[in-house]
Amino acid sequence: MSVPVVLAALLAVYGLFGLVLVRFGLKGLQCTRSFSCQTAFEGEEGELVEVVRNDRPMLIPWLRMESNLSPYIRLGMQENVNSSDQRHYSSLFTLMPFQQVRRRHRVRFLHRGEYDLGNATLTVGDVLGAFQSSREQTMHVPVLVFPRLLEEDALPRPFSLLPGEAVDSTRLLTDPFLIRGIRPYHPGDPVRDIHWPATARMGEAQVRQFDHTTGMKLMVLLNVERTGDQWGEKLMDYEEKQIEYGISMAATLCLRALRSGLSAGFAANMPLTGEKEGLLMPPACGPAREEEMLTAFARLAIRRTQRFPYFLKTLTQLTDMDILVLSCYDSEEIREGLQWLRGRGNRVQLHLLDAGEGGCA
Repeated sequence: MSVPVVLAALLAVYGLFGLVLVRFGLKGLQCTRSFSCQTAFEGEEGELVEVVRNDRPMLIPWLRMESNLSPYIRLGMQENVNSSDQRHYSSLFTLMPFQQVRRRHRVRFLHRGEYDLGNATLTVGDVLGAFQSSREQTMHVPVLVFPRLLEEDALPRPFSLLPGEAVDSTRLLTDPFLIRGIRPYHPGDPVRDIHWPATARMGEAQVRQFDHTTGMKLMVLLNVERTGDQWGEKLMDYEEKQIEYGISMAATLCLRALRSGLSAGFAANMPLTGEKEGLLMPPACGPAREEEMLTAFARLAIRRTQRFPYFLKTLTQLTDMDILVLSCYDSEEIREGLQWLRGRGNRVQLHLLDAGEGGCA
């Protein structure tokens, strides 16, 4: 048989394979993606799991799975993964007949928020790239990233001395905000109660001693405005860092209260994603409260719903509470709003967020 005939036969077979690949290559493929965790804290790591299965008796020379990836989800680079500026993500596979491939990619969650990989584009083709076929596939791959929690030294001082806070002699609940003093470590003391600076000074482990209260109700208010004369509803990206720091501070304080058996609530003149009204979560406690609050912190949209002094006057539900106000600035209007809250039986403290906090210049 002559060489031209052999070449013609090979080209015919290759062309037939290409046509079959274009016609049926995508029909027998099952592709899924999932995160190893549905929730995570900012800065934590997880895995992106990809599973591709070929249910047909045919070779798939290559399959490319492409989708957009948030720049706040950093993907570990691998040979079979291409990610340009962490925004466009693609993964390449070669599949034998009836083969299943599972891959795990390390990811780091860099910023709080709601994320979903959304749709993916699947493309199959031959080795030479002469035959290709593509289709869109909906992939609901959600992950909720909670704000970063702060160390105790970064929390407002002295928050334990809110005006009017009294130590109750019945000692029903330990209040993590009322520190009575320092004592030597005893077996069984929680590690989180160790006072490291005192330990270093004394040369032996020292723990904090907390006072008690029967029913502290902590309410944290966050002002999304950076200045009193802010005219726009949204902030620039570099301005958001200070507000993000405030969100982390609010989340840390609320979780500390809840994990000590106290009630905690949160309000801000900014909405949840997809909503229009400012957020208001009156103080409450219970097993589900921590997840409820973390979910709200993750979904907060940094956008002003109304000026903060006006927002304060809408909080008519707040009475007999310990209120901590987090704001980037102070003004006569804000002080009037705080005095209005005090007139309703609340104990109110204002903490100003420094321009240097959260990495702001």
